[in-house]
Amino acid sequence: MTEHETQSTAGPQRATGEPEARAAHAQPTPGRTGESRTRPESQSNGVQVNTGVEATGVPEAAIPELVIISGMSGAGRSTAAKCLEDLGWFVVDNLPPALIPTMVELGARSQGNVARIAVVVDVRGRRFFDNLRESLADLDTRGVTRRIVFLESSDEALVRRFESVRRPHPLQGDGRIVDGIAAERELLRELRGDADLVIDTSSLNVHELRAKMDAQFAGEEEPELRATVMSFGYKYGLPVDADLVVDCRFLPNPHWVPELRPFTGLNEEVSGYVFNQPGAKEFLDRYAELLQLIATGYRREGKRYVTIAVGCTGGKHRSVAMSEKLAARLAAEGVETVVVHRDMGRE
Repeated sequence: MTEHETQSTAGPQRATGEPEARAAHAQPTPGRTGESRTRPESQSNGVQVNTGVEATGVPEAAIPELVIISGMSGAGRSTAAKCLEDLGWFVVDNLPPALIPTMVELGARSQGNVARIAVVVDVRGRRFFDNLRESLADLDTRGVTRRIVFLESSDEALVRRFESVRRPHPLQGDGRIVDGIAAERELLRELRGDADLVIDTSSLNVHELRAKMDAQFAGEEEPELRATVMSFGYKYGLPVDADLVVDCRFLPNPHWVPELRPFTGLNEEVSGYVFNQPGAKEFLDRYAELLQLIATGYRREGKRYVTIAVGCTGGKHRSVAMSEKLAARLAAEGVETVVVHRDMGRE
């Protein structure tokens, strides 16, 4: 990185450790909305809930919203957690249930920096699983808005997924995969009955599971798309993380103009030279229109991060000027955009 470059920060990475879901079908469990714990002495389905906000010692607004993700191994817990992570939730994988109230308390002390927490609870923490019901009762007394998302799938689909990745079921021991599935299903039976949202992942693919999660947790807002616009020089190689590549070498090179050679595409004179060339403005307009179409498809498919690489010979003049203009267009259309000039200053 040079002093001219701007570095974008990616979201936290998660190790999934489970087969991806092949399908998703959502059905809210009757009688559970998960929204009855938002204010003191609230009424939901005829049941009065004492939130106990005053006992926590923190304002009600500071208490994070909580989602507990659980369900069958191989049913798509990792995919569901990644979806919430992309929506801005703070995700904790395989947290012992006894520590969930502590996690919520730490979030409440973050002064609003951690407003939504998602916790993945599964049979890998089976030594602590008996503590889950006690932790849920504790959360209710604290006035925590919490929902339980339970992911399940048919035995046939789960067996197929475990066989496709050639991994044993975490509970099968010396038995067969179906033995582990049966043991896990029995262990989770009560939790499934308490779930606010049950998602059956037997027949839909990963993208459809993400769409179900978006529908439940993204609200009315369209999923946000974040773009990185990166200028680069072809003589230094293509960026390995590029989703889209734009070639600006069809434009005259300011390198061959002596008075412009020392400057970069950030210079107004260099940028003016580039966009006064035939085809430059038309290219920018049409490619910006194309990106609108692509962005709509990315959002629909659940893709929220895109890297657009804009290249010229050395990554100093044309690609830098075009990247700046293109990023400004995207930002004006509501796309969160970061500009990176990878090779500027390398010559």
